[in-house]
Amino acid sequence: MPQKFLTYFFLFLGMFTYSQVVINEIDADTPGTDQLEFVELKSATPNFSLDGYVLVFYNETNTACYYAYDLDGFSTDINGIAHFGNSLVTPSPVGTFSNNKIQNGPDVVALYLGNASDFQFAVQPGTIATTTNLIDALAYSNSNTPPTNLMSILGLSVFTNENATSSVATHSVQRKNDGTYEVKLPTPGSNNDGTGVVLNYISVSTSIPVINEGDSFNFIFTTSQPVQNETLIFNFTLNNGNFNMVDFSGGLTVSIPVGQTIGQTGIIVANDGLDEGDEEMKLVFQPLPFGYVANNNNIIYRVYDANYVVQSYGTPINPTYGLVTPTIPVGYYDSLEGLSGSALKQALQDIIANPAVVRAHSYGDIWEILKSADINPENSNQVWMHYVEAPRAKLDQQTESSGTGKWVREHVFAQSRGGFSSGTSSTADGIDIWLPTNANDILSAHADAHHIHAEDGTENGVKSNRDFGSDYNGPVGTQGKWRGDVARALFYMAVRYNGLNLVNGNPSDTSGNQIMGDLASLLTWNTTDTRDDFEMNRNNYIYTWQMNRNPFVDYPNLADYIFGANFGQQWFSTLSTQNPIENRVAVYPNPASEYLIVSGLEGSSKVEIYTITGQLVQSQNFDSEIQINLDLHVGMYLVKVTNGTQSTTKKIIVK
Repeated sequence: MPQKFLTYFFLFLGMFTYSQVVINEIDADTPGTDQLEFVELKSATPNFSLDGYVLVFYNETNTACYYAYDLDGFSTDINGIAHFGNSLVTPSPVGTFSNNKIQNGPDVVALYLGNASDFQFAVQPGTIATTTNLIDALAYSNSNTPPTNLMSILGLSVFTNENATSSVATHSVQRKNDGTYEVKLPTPGSNNDGTGVVLNYISVSTSIPVINEGDSFNFIFTTSQPVQNETLIFNFTLNNGNFNMVDFSGGLTVSIPVGQTIGQTGIIVANDGLDEGDEEMKLVFQPLPFGYVANNNNIIYRVYDANYVVQSYGTPINPTYGLVTPTIPVGYYDSLEGLSGSALKQALQDIIANPAVVRAHSYGDIWEILKSADINPENSNQVWMHYVEAPRAKLDQQTESSGTGKWVREHVFAQSRGGFSSGTSSTADGIDIWLPTNANDILSAHADAHHIHAEDGTENGVKSNRDFGSDYNGPVGTQGKWRGDVARALFYMAVRYNGLNLVNGNPSDTSGNQIMGDLASLLTWNTTDTRDDFEMNRNNYIYTWQMNRNPFVDYPNLADYIFGANFGQQWFSTLSTQNPIENRVAVYPNPASEYLIVSGLEGSSKVEIYTITGQLVQSQNFDSEIQINLDLHVGMYLVKVTNGTQSTTKKIIVK
């Protein structure tokens, strides 16, 4: 055979092989937080190897790659189908990537010969769109706006609007047999026209909704059709990170007899008696027999550690006072005595921004700092989220661009407003690695833990860079027990860093203006939401990293001498004794039956007793101390005690 003919023959054969694979379906815009995204490929022949292929996702705005996914090791199934997507897609994708990864468009997804490493996307902008080694591409949008720039570069003449049926959240873009596209209900893992071999899908569930150390439970496997011909036998694994065979016992092999649809196996989770933190097991099917497909796979199950630690102090919404001792070094604040006005502020900055002492850490370290600084006092495996006033598992730390259902690092002084966005490294290097800093080092504010709190990811987006008091007051229905903490964090920032200032009102949210409001609200919050043990513990811990303290936590009334009504007056530490009513009042006995004693106060006070639903049942004024005769039904009551401008509420049981 002539050499020239052979050359053309193999070139034609190569082109024919590569053209066997096309992009068959994409669902980019899915309900809620985009947890059901997928891309599906179809090969002309079944069980086709996808080695040497890569999926590439392009952004229309800059015509650059924003993500690439290697397909080495994957192959299509008996119907020539393989889909890749989020872990919640059913049936389970053969390959998964994180939620909210596919942009809604107008954009393009393309199939190439090559590897993900051929396309830069970790740092944006990524690799510009190219036709080199391009096999197939699909232009899509969630509106009538096409990705014209990308279409021009890639030679595409048609785009498909995923919202063509006005059901963008529930419909996908699908390729028809004639090569055109339509929009309809998604069909991941199967031919778009409903033809092909009907596969038997295996779904898995658990016999208990929550798994704790020490629990025994069953994994329940259900097939979509009765097992045919011979008993179905398959295996699965549960290992995931630190969770391994030491942490559980039980069977990892399942059998379902012919004619049946359900099989079970029992698992016992070990309780090692140690607080090692919550862990996660990951159920992964091992290769399944021909004709069977996992309907859900790579499933994460949270295992809650039964040995969590409860601290001696309370949460911000159930605060305690005086239980956490301040770890203020001897003489730390001595230089402030007798100073006033600007001299007092400068002396304070000289302490907390001392370049010979204070340390700057990285933004990556903040995760580790917050896990201790914002630990939930009622469960050592959780953090306390300030604005929403609720705990969340430390494991639910944000790892993706979306913080939905996660806890994130919330800057109290908005980083865009302060001009220190991305000012430090995202790499955690530990407590022993640090950089020197000073009052002019504004970039280190990016990772200053004194103004960074654990927060719910969604609420973090709501707060954004808005001003406090005049614009942002937290979620409706919460107690606002974070407001004093926020005020004292902002007072710290306005002293620690030159250029940062607090003003009255609701100033512009312009990036880099280096001002935050509302000062009047912050001064009020500093008084009404007094410092508690949670905040003092936080101050103590952050000091071990940064070697500086928030002086407004140690001495809250310093704020009035620097920002408020006492500006210009001499400050002495003896003026800052803070003794809130919670520290002084005693309500006993509890449980009570015939009477209740309220003591520990001076001057005129008032006691009110409410039912748990808020109905006032007794009220009485008194001086210093009182014994109240009770005539109440058995149950729980709220006792509100008011002394001057302060009040506190305590729960009692009447038996």
